[in-house]
Amino acid sequence: MIGVESPLGPIPPGRYGFGGVLASEWTKLKSVRSTVWTLLVTAFVGVGLSAIVTSAQAARWSSRTLAEQVNFDPTRSSLAGLLFAQLAIGVLGVLVVSAEYSTGTIRATFSAAPRRPLVLVAKIAVFGVVALAVGEAVSFAAFFLGQSLLSGKTPTASLSDPSVVRAVMSGGLYLFALGLLALGLATIIRHTAAAISTFVGMLLILPIIVAALPSSFADDVGRFLPANIGAVMLTAHYHGTDPFGPWTGFALLCGYAVAALLAGGVLLVRRDT
Repeated sequence: MIGVESPLGPIPPGRYGFGGVLASEWTKLKSVRSTVWTLLVTAFVGVGLSAIVTSAQAARWSSRTLAEQVNFDPTRSSLAGLLFAQLAIGVLGVLVVSAEYSTGTIRATFSAAPRRPLVLVAKIAVFGVVALAVGEAVSFAAFFLGQSLLSGKTPTASLSDPSVVRAVMSGGLYLFALGLLALGLATIIRHTAAAISTFVGMLLILPIIVAALPSSFADDVGRFLPANIGAVMLTAHYHGTDPFGPWTGFALLCGYAVAALLAGGVLLVRRDT
């Protein structure tokens, strides 16, 4: 650290380690208003929309066909809101990196901790823990609320039923993986609006484009899309007929996130702030 200059003057001699960088990133994350708001939106959308979907399912149960009733998955129904909560957790993942670039504080961060890969790893660790904890909390809350709304009107699910725990836990894992993917995209792009647009395009626009392709090609490509992978992860009625199983799909999502983070890490070292 000797001889390193910051915008505020010389930094005192000394050493810094991963623990200090980790503490710094945690302080930054918890002290920013956008963190609180995006996490509240994640919880509100994830639980609230799931409640709306399960209430609608319960109200229309008697009018559904026999085939629809047989194939009904109460677990998947109660987790429907997570496919929208993914947008909020993705926004937070983008802001963890891009907010510092937009305000210029990234220069102070790298002046205090010149080892840029270490800073990125700290951001990943802090955000990853928060995203996983919030994701699992939202997923289990949505499940229990959804089952209470379905109770007495439609078939319900219990955590003791086959694959239900796996599906509910997958809700948090799905949000965790997508949040890290968004963080990786922000590290590559650095601009908030562009990174969020890219993330939303991957989740919402790309499936529409793929659906317009010839069916044989659309099926081959569509199975790799995050939204389709998430739909399989959140169902308890998986029978092996989907292109990717729940855990294979999760591994693929993690692969997307790792690829984005590695590319972002390389660019982080090579580019000027």
